[in-house]
Amino acid sequence: MNKERTVIIKYNAGNISSVYFALRRLGVEAEITGDPLSIKKAGKVIFPGVGEASSTMKYLKERGLDRLIPRLTQPVLGICLGMHLMCRTSEEGNTKCIGIFDAGVNRFVTGKVPHTGWNSITSLKGPLFETTAEKSYFYFVHSYYVPVNNSTVAVCDHDIKFAAAMQRNNFFATQFHPEKSGEAGEKVLKQFIEL
Repeated sequence: MNKERTVIIKYNAGNISSVYFALRRLGVEAEITGDPLSIKKAGKVIFPGVGEASSTMKYLKERGLDRLIPRLTQPVLGICLGMHLMCRTSEEGNTKCIGIFDAGVNRFVTGKVPHTGWNSITSLKGPLFETTAEKSYFYFVHSYYVPVNNSTVAVCDHDIKFAAAMQRNNFFATQFHPEKSGEAGEKVLKQFIEL
């Protein structure tokens, strides 16, 4: 394993290039790859995404990535759809997901859907948020959410409270997009890279 190497998992989801350029602004030259061996050898793995849960899980299964991701031992960061796919199930397409986090993904039934724009996060815990102030604002765009659960390390309120970030062992996940969240997002990405 090369601790200095960061990979972004390439799959049929959007937003991968914006994560790549956000890392580049931090001086990190990440590799975008779907190659299982390359992913296994990386020091840090980022699993971003904008897309639809069921078609994306089908794509991951066809390439064995659904089995590889939960077995990774280095720090892994799921972003938005990446976070949803790391959960047990999603109401989007009635999808069985990877199951790293023991939580289900639900569709917002109240409030403005999708939840789009800047919102503050609270109840911050864990290494991702060591340099982040309570009530910092991050950028969200999603119609599905993960309820607050035992793995929650940050909370957001959009008519109901939901998990803005989660952590279980070496697995981290954010509902917000750190790559689109300005200075606050850069701090979170930097904390992850420095784990």
